[in-house]
Amino acid sequence: MKEKVVLAYSGGLDTSIIIPWLKENYDIEVIAVCGDVGQEDNMKDIYQKALNSGASKAYVDDLSEEFVTETIFKAIKAEAKYEGKYLLGTSLARPIIAKKLVDVAHLEGAKYICHGCTGKGNDQVRFEASIAALDPNIKVIAPWRIWNIKSREDAIEYAAKNNIPVIATKEKIYSVDANLWHTSTEGGDIENLENEHKNDIYKKCVPLENVCDKAEYVEIYFEKGVPKKVNSIELSPVELVKTLNNLGAKHGIGVIDIVENRLVGMKSRGIYETPGGTILYEAHNILESATLDKETLHFKQIVSFKYGELIYNGLWYSKLREAIDEFIETTQDNVTGSVKIKIYKGNLKPAGIFTENALYDESISSFGDSELYNHEDAQGFINLFTLPLKIKAMKTINDDIINQIAVGEYVE
Repeated sequence: MKEKVVLAYSGGLDTSIIIPWLKENYDIEVIAVCGDVGQEDNMKDIYQKALNSGASKAYVDDLSEEFVTETIFKAIKAEAKYEGKYLLGTSLARPIIAKKLVDVAHLEGAKYICHGCTGKGNDQVRFEASIAALDPNIKVIAPWRIWNIKSREDAIEYAAKNNIPVIATKEKIYSVDANLWHTSTEGGDIENLENEHKNDIYKKCVPLENVCDKAEYVEIYFEKGVPKKVNSIELSPVELVKTLNNLGAKHGIGVIDIVENRLVGMKSRGIYETPGGTILYEAHNILESATLDKETLHFKQIVSFKYGELIYNGLWYSKLREAIDEFIETTQDNVTGSVKIKIYKGNLKPAGIFTENALYDESISSFGDSELYNHEDAQGFINLFTLPLKIKAMKTINDDIINQIAVGEYVE
């Protein structure tokens, strides 16, 4: 009986050529697994394409709900970003897909999992770190690290020689990753930092030049940090993200063009579209500003940076990520309420915070008189707060005088 390999299959350029390549180079049965994380592909076509390409069996499973509830909502509560900008759309999907690959490998008795990640990218680490955490006995086959195909142009030629239909062309050679949360575009002409990215690169968002001229308001309700309603209508997790994606996209929200530091040591440029996610992060941030105390908020910002780094580096199934989640959950106890946002031409403007848990007190914060705050009390606070500065200054002045005396320059 032949050994089995479970292939992370998308139907794109890389995985389309991997099936025949595996069969050419290994005496092995290929089982294709496509995790639907909201990439809006025709899953029936992908299923059939996998079989037509030589897979003995194909699994196509909807993982969208798990994607949102198990990774996206946790990232929102943490407000996790990589290098302060990237909302981790690709990174958040990988642990969910990897878990499905391992589950199918166990079901089918497969000893191998194969992925189509390049040897220069982050995803190879994310998949393999997740697989190692879930089942360290499974071996990984990574064609891009061992075959003679060295570029996407080579891959397109291999597909043509083997009569494998692919969408990518040498003229439009972008590498695109799409899911419910975002779309990322890399490669092609944007690899030259001097080139402005073209508007036709967008898959989700309307270019700013073409957005609607009318402002729009949206109100999002959170319960302990988890978004539940949009404009007072309770939605399922997937529908909530879709609704905000549609709203943000038509106003040009959530497009970033960044040069990031990849885990594998090089810099890369990517165009990311995360319309709904950008709105959710902003709304959650606004609500936290009113409901978290200063020390907790500031420490959470430090933790958020590390949390984003862990996700980006493929360490979702690490103990540290789980431990940080425990802290984050505690911070969300009072993050309940609604945030109203005005959306206009790529911008988000706070338009109201509605919560019973606000630590903001208008009677204290107002510039007017307040029984709870005496202006005169600030004098004593400032005296104590500035005491270390005064001591340092006095010490510096005295040291200067001593030095001047030593060299005979001091004049009283």
